[in-house]
Amino acid sequence: MKATAPQIGFDRFIELDWAATALRVRAGLSELQELIDLIDATHSGLAAKKKTRTVLNRLWLEPRPDLIEFAERGIQFYRDTPDTPILTLSWAMAITTYPFFGRVAEIVGRLTALQGDCTSVEVHRRMAEAYGEREGTRRMTNMVLQTQESWGAIERTEKGKRLVRRPKLPIRERKVVAWLVEACVRYAGRPLAVASMGSNPVAYPFDFGSSLSYVLSNSGELELRSDSMNDHVVGIKGV
Repeated sequence: MKATAPQIGFDRFIELDWAATALRVRAGLSELQELIDLIDATHSGLAAKKKTRTVLNRLWLEPRPDLIEFAERGIQFYRDTPDTPILTLSWAMAITTYPFFGRVAEIVGRLTALQGDCTSVEVHRRMAEAYGEREGTRRMTNMVLQTQESWGAIERTEKGKRLVRRPKLPIRERKVVAWLVEACVRYAGRPLAVASMGSNPVAYPFDFGSSLSYVLSNSGELELRSDSMNDHVVGIKGV
């Protein structure tokens, strides 16, 4: 899974409304021109428009071949239940499509787990350790943090110097819970412990609710296994 995924940089700020419009276009509920008009109204240069469209294309409009079936299931959730939070759907696509987005989310999730906040300096330091001390790393990290703020996952205070985790969003639709867990497994590239799934840092904005083992055991795409310590882990069937 993870070994074959290209390391695509999430190098643009993406407002939640842009992601929502791209999702509606892919779901057949809006016209592409609506998204084009939205980007035209918020971007001044051709290069900026193109880069933003590229991120939105990979996020929803033109997913990677290995993610098309996964994306289609998320789109179907939205068709069936239009009030499914855009944050949930786009977050799952972002962490599976963009490893960089997922890494920032994972770091923010870990750093804010205890006290609910952290400094942006800490996030930049961890990202530099993983991706190198380059201006591009810092810039793209800022883009992801700005995006996660727009999507309602965090609040940036003190002129962006401090990141405060927003209250978790409860996910109660069982199929959506399983789909989001699948996104976490795809991002990790390996089975994950069921017992710690509720506190998985890459999914820090969400509350999976209770009876997670039961929900996952009824998924058509996931399966529960036992690891070497005889603990339950969740993986993708056939992988």
